[in-house]
Amino acid sequence: MRQASIYDTTLRDGTQAEELHLTTEDKIRIARKLDELGIQYVEGGWPGSNPTDKQFFKEIKNYSLKNVRMSAFGSTHNAKTAADSDPNLKAILEAGVEVAAIFGKTWDFHVVHALRVTPERNLDLIGGSLAFLRPNLKELFFDAEHFFDGFKANKDFALACLKRAFDSGADVLVLCDTNGGTLTHEISEILPQVQAALPGAALGIHTHNDAELAVANSLEAVRLGAVQVQGTMNGYGERCGNANLCSVIPNLELKMGVHCIGAQNLQKLTRVAHYVAETVNLRPFPRQAYVGGSAFAHKGGVHVSAVVKNPQTYEHIEPELVGNVNRILLSDLAGRSNILFKARQYGYDLDKDDPAVLDLLAELKKRECMGYEYSVAEASYEILFFRMMGWSKRYFQLVNFRVLDSITEDKEPFSEATVMLQVRGEVAHTAATGRGPVNALDMALRRALEPSYPNLAQMRLLDFKVRVMTRENRDGTGTASYVRVLIESGDKQDRWTTVGVSHNIIEASWQALVDSINYKLFKDDPQKWPQPGGKHDKVVKKG
Repeated sequence: MRQASIYDTTLRDGTQAEELHLTTEDKIRIARKLDELGIQYVEGGWPGSNPTDKQFFKEIKNYSLKNVRMSAFGSTHNAKTAADSDPNLKAILEAGVEVAAIFGKTWDFHVVHALRVTPERNLDLIGGSLAFLRPNLKELFFDAEHFFDGFKANKDFALACLKRAFDSGADVLVLCDTNGGTLTHEISEILPQVQAALPGAALGIHTHNDAELAVANSLEAVRLGAVQVQGTMNGYGERCGNANLCSVIPNLELKMGVHCIGAQNLQKLTRVAHYVAETVNLRPFPRQAYVGGSAFAHKGGVHVSAVVKNPQTYEHIEPELVGNVNRILLSDLAGRSNILFKARQYGYDLDKDDPAVLDLLAELKKRECMGYEYSVAEASYEILFFRMMGWSKRYFQLVNFRVLDSITEDKEPFSEATVMLQVRGEVAHTAATGRGPVNALDMALRRALEPSYPNLAQMRLLDFKVRVMTRENRDGTGTASYVRVLIESGDKQDRWTTVGVSHNIIEASWQALVDSINYKLFKDDPQKWPQPGGKHDKVVKKG
C-alpha cells in the first residue's frame, strides 16, 4: 500500500482565517488531539513572528506526543543579512524542534515586486537558509510559495528554485498553490514535468481553496506521486481556506488506498474535527463531507425507505468508518419510513400500520406547513413523538406568563418576565430580569423550576435564531408574518435544538424554550419510559 504523510498546519496557516484566534493553551489542546488522530506532522507556528508561537514551542515540550513531530515554520533569510545572522532562522533553532518548513519565493513576479531582489539573489536566499538549518534538524521541508503560478509564468526559474532547495538538503519539496487558483488538470500537467526535472526528489502539495479545488488538487498530486499533503482541520485558513484534511484523509484511506493515519485512527476523525471547531469557537459546518452532521443525513421518504433496507443505496461509505452516524430527518418530505427509523433510534419498534404512526406523520406535515422545522430541531420532534404516542410526562404546567419591555432613564433597554407554573402540585410564581425578553423568560423559568429540578442548573442556552416567514392571508390579500425561533441548548454531555412558531415572537420563543427545558428533564429522567399496559403496550422497548 502506498503511503503519504499528513502535515497539519491548522495552528499556523489555519489561524490566518477570519474570526479565528488561538491562545497558547488552545494550540496545545489541538496539537494533543491531532496526536491522538495519528497525524505525522503538526506545524506549531512561526516562532520568529510572534510571542504566542514562541511560547507554544516552549510549552509543548512538557507533553509526550506519540505520533506527531512538531514543525516550526519560517521564511528564507532577509536579503540584507546572511543566514547565520538572521533572527527568523535563529528562532527556529531556538524553538528546539527536529522538523522545520521554510518557504521561499518561486514566482519571479514576487521576487522582483515583493522581495525586490534579483532572481539570482533569491536562489542564494533559498540555498543559504536551507544549508544553515540542515545540520541542526532531522527533517527539513521547502515550501515553494506560489509555485504553480510561478511555473506557468517562468518554468525555468521555478524549477531552478526547487533544484537549489533540493541541492541544499530539503527532504521534501512542497509545491504550493498559494493563491488557490490552479485547476486540477494543471496539477496533472505540471507535476510530471517537475518529476522529470528533479528525479529522486520527494514532492509534497500545499493548496488553498479559492477555486474550491484544494482537496481535489491535493488528491491529484498524491495520485501522481506526492508523498506529503499539507492542510488544515475543517479547511480553516486565509481567504477561502486551505485543503480540508477532514476530506483529504478519508479520500486517501478509503478511496485511493493510500495509507496516512490508518483505519483505527480514521474512526476518530469526526470527533476530532468537532473538537477543533469547538476549541476555535466556530460552529461545525453541517454540510462538510465525511464529518459534518448532514454528511449522512436523509430527509426524503424514498431515500429513507431505501436506506433502511440497505444504507449503501444512498451512502457512499459506512459513516462509522470516519466516526460519524447516519441520521434520518423529519420534514414535510417524510414518509412512514422516517417515523419508523426515528422510533428505532429511540428504542422502539413500531408497526408501519399503527394508527399512531399515521397520526404522527399527518401532524408532522401539518406543523411543517405552519413553519416548524423538525429536520433541525430534533429535540422538539422527540418530544412531539412521545406526546403523540401518549407517553409524554408533564414536568410542569403553564398557568400564565408575562413579559415587559421598557427603556430606563439612561436609555438602556430593560426586560422583565413573570411566570406562574404548576410544579409538582404547587404553584410557583417568579419574576426575573434579563438581557432581552427571552433571557428574562429563561431566568424566570429556571427560578421557578430549579428547586424541584436542580439538574437544570447544568443547562445553558447556546444559540438563538429568528426567521420571519410570510404567508398569504386566507382571503388572498396581503401577508401575515409567522416567526420561527430555533434555540440551541446544551449541558456537559449533549447539545440539542428546539423550535417554536407563532405570529408573536415571544410566544414562539416560549415554545422553543419550554421544549428545551422539557427535553433536558426528559433525557435525564430515569423513569421516562412507558410501563407495560400503557396506551401503546404492543410497542416493545429494546434493550
